[in-house]
Amino acid sequence: MFTDLQTERFADVLIWALKTARTGKFKKRDLIYLQYDPAAVKLAEILYDRILSMGMHCVQRMGLTVSMEKSFYAQSDDAQLTFIAPGDRELIGRINGRIFLRAPDSLTHLKDADPGKIGKTLVSRKPLREIMDKREDEGVYSWTLTSLPTAELARQAKLSLPKYTEQVVKACYLDEENPVACWQAIYTEVKGIKKWLDSYDVRSFHVESKHCDLVITPGEKRKWVGVSGHNMPSFEIFTSPDWRGTAGSYYADFPSFRSGNYVKGVRLVFKKGQAVAIDAETGGEFTKQQLAMDQGACRIGEFSLTDKRFSRIDRFMADTLFDENHGGKFGNCHIAVGASYSTAYDGDPKTLTKAAKKKLGFNDSALHWDLVNTEDKTVTAHLAGGKKVIIYDNGQFKY
Repeated sequence: MFTDLQTERFADVLIWALKTARTGKFKKRDLIYLQYDPAAVKLAEILYDRILSMGMHCVQRMGLTVSMEKSFYAQSDDAQLTFIAPGDRELIGRINGRIFLRAPDSLTHLKDADPGKIGKTLVSRKPLREIMDKREDEGVYSWTLTSLPTAELARQAKLSLPKYTEQVVKACYLDEENPVACWQAIYTEVKGIKKWLDSYDVRSFHVESKHCDLVITPGEKRKWVGVSGHNMPSFEIFTSPDWRGTAGSYYADFPSFRSGNYVKGVRLVFKKGQAVAIDAETGGEFTKQQLAMDQGACRIGEFSLTDKRFSRIDRFMADTLFDENHGGKFGNCHIAVGASYSTAYDGDPKTLTKAAKKKLGFNDSALHWDLVNTEDKTVTAHLAGGKKVIIYDNGQFKY
């Protein structure tokens, strides 16, 4: 695990991330929601102290243990699966910031659970997420999350715990004397890349690699976002496209650990925006049920690219937070099936009603599942005037 100094630095970085992710400024008496897995308690204690020292309120909650989560899906009937505890809606409606520290003791403990039950629970909690989304659009709330090294993550990534920890330390720049300054520098440089990408009037993007041949339509009133503080680490630059223009094939060469299940080799074929063919080398039935969770689950909600010059992650990490930010030899792209992000709207997010989102092709779903491809790829932008521009090649943006 981290040294004491690295843990202190991580707390600094997460506070920076939370502040950076919010469009409005934090003030005294704001309410911060601190959630953490049992193995993350040391970092949670430091963050709790920092939050109070800033004059803000902090509500902390520890997550379910592996045994509790298994019991929940094994024993719960429909009423229990969809139960929202008294006070949860009020709390979510008042928080100004949320920090989530993941430190999983198991990644496959729900492999025997009914995928339908998992989906039902996610759908029932969607209204809580919508409250947070609305507050974020209003500039009164932000969030950040991260993952801490555990023996289970290291085992699934086929690394020793010290080697896994080393990857996380590098990924978050905790080996630097001032990691916050490093992140601020990346934030500034990526701002220039996003401005460059937004300067093009793009009609479609064509993603080509050994196993991908996918067309993505950005849609109207879109912008590129990323390195916003929402995830730590985060090097990805992404947008939420118009789901209706997605066509072709996509392959995730990196496995996923999703809701206690292991999924490998997901292959999707899109036609008129819908995934009409869904397959996986491992976990195929689980994948199909996830993408049938609701009407939007089989549609695209995000398209993302990571430049290898920023990310120091060069191994499979068995955690999507790190894997979707993989640098390595060829960087990575990923799509997310399910919910889109209103932060990709090029306008005042407060005006982005459900009707407006639907009209613009922003996808709506209880699902948001990132599927990562690290193959050598070329991404070509097809512009309004008929010109083609390669925006990404050999793991780098071509700006």
